[in-house]
Amino acid sequence: MYQQPKRKRASSTPELERMADGSVCLEIAKAPAKSPHAEDAQRRKAMERSVDSPCDFADRIGRQYASRKSDAERKANGVFFTPEPVARFMAGFVAGRKASVRLLDPAAGVGMLICAAVENLINTGAVTEIAVTAFEIDHDLVKGLKLVLEELRSWAAEHDVSVEFTIKNEDFLLSESLLVDLLSATRASTKFDFVIANPPYFKIGKNDPRAAAASEVVYGQPNIYSLFMAVSANMLKAGGHFLFVVPRSFASGPYFARFRRWLFERIRPTHIHVFDSRKDAFGRDEVLQENVIFSGVHDDSWRQKTEHVSMCISSCHGLADLADAREVKKPLSEMIAGADTILRIPGSSEEEEALARVERWHGSLEKYGLKISTGPVVAFRATRWLRKEAGDTVPLIWLNHVFPMELHWPNGVRKPQYIERAASEGKLLVPNKNYVLLRRFSAKEDARRLTAAPLLASHIDADAVGLENHLNYIYRPGRTMSADEVWGLTALYSSSLLDNYFRCVNGNTQVSATELRTMPLPPLEKIIELGKRVQRQREGLIRIDATVEEVIG
Repeated sequence: MYQQPKRKRASSTPELERMADGSVCLEIAKAPAKSPHAEDAQRRKAMERSVDSPCDFADRIGRQYASRKSDAERKANGVFFTPEPVARFMAGFVAGRKASVRLLDPAAGVGMLICAAVENLINTGAVTEIAVTAFEIDHDLVKGLKLVLEELRSWAAEHDVSVEFTIKNEDFLLSESLLVDLLSATRASTKFDFVIANPPYFKIGKNDPRAAAASEVVYGQPNIYSLFMAVSANMLKAGGHFLFVVPRSFASGPYFARFRRWLFERIRPTHIHVFDSRKDAFGRDEVLQENVIFSGVHDDSWRQKTEHVSMCISSCHGLADLADAREVKKPLSEMIAGADTILRIPGSSEEEEALARVERWHGSLEKYGLKISTGPVVAFRATRWLRKEAGDTVPLIWLNHVFPMELHWPNGVRKPQYIERAASEGKLLVPNKNYVLLRRFSAKEDARRLTAAPLLASHIDADAVGLENHLNYIYRPGRTMSADEVWGLTALYSSSLLDNYFRCVNGNTQVSATELRTMPLPPLEKIIELGKRVQRQREGLIRIDATVEEVIG
């Protein structure tokens, strides 16, 4: 990216304070109101500063803000600043030949994304006027945002570009009835050429006025970032560009199905960037979300021409190799599929190959007479039946007992490993039959997203068993699965092939029964043959991949 040489410019902003080392500091602590004369004196005493670019200055202000707020305060409000390399990467999509441009950031923070977008517009386009609208609800952040945008305006003026900005210190979603506009026949009155954002991430209650107003777009207790995406999409001009860095969870799963259908009727995806590491790209704020950069264009009619439209999928490990991201172009009709409009995101050649192979299978759990359910024991509701010692009890299986291809029960976990037989009155126990157990959640940075283990009736000396709620279990209603079926499915779910496929179509670390229920499977006879091989050879996880290749082909 283009870098400006260092230069010095006097500041006239009252929120600057000189530190012991001579650096400039943003004062965010609460302080008594100062008189106009005192503020004028402070302006005159403000020292010169040296900056490389507006982005660098925004990064400095963001670091100072973060150093004065606890992790709990920032996480409670979903405040995670965009790292400068990510902002510049996103800004690479902000280009145009128009002389006058309107830019919106609905969750501006200290203005890093705005600075990156304006810098790129000036360095690559023919723009002469830029109007910026920035929303920020945090009063302390607004101080830094104003400082950064004034710096940006001065920098742009040196390049003969006029930048005017409006800062709105209010809730973007409740401002000017934007959510009401979202559901009305007409779009919001103010239209923008670009929307660029790193919105807050946290769930809001279903009775929250923001969730209630957008009930046609989101479901239940939505994550607030989806509302930011929806309202922002509604504020774009036809052909306007949509740029968000958000958790990948919106791309799949039944929870976001309503939102995806709404969004993809308006926004045509053009580029998805995937970070292989969950912690590297946003490590400074200790964010362990699986984030993606989503780029799209407002185009109401794109669904009628999907066979001629493609999108780009790029990926990298983290910040260090962002400039060398791997890219592949795919037909958009292949990437958005099904009634739930799942956005498939193969982030590597292995995932792309897995997607193509698994989609050719025609089997499923339902076709083979199998069902999948979630463990019925919700621990905090069943405490009166949980026991640490055996008695008139049956085994209680937790997520921590399930390992790849192995069930370790009992083990050294500190949780109760037994549940009273009386729990059957509450329908918390299941008959002791043959099951495939899968973890519903993967740990951060786990090598595999899918973790499956066999539970065979012959291994449990009881007529029933308790399965905790963080597990999914596959079973044959009215009968029992054969040991060959159990071992075959366990090996298949434990393979790299299905793990890579699952990463393409699953947007988070949760493994829902719904997604496994619809996942394609190879012919049942192949699964049974795989089970026979696995039992005979007792292979470890490394050898499983080779066996799956040999049997499934």
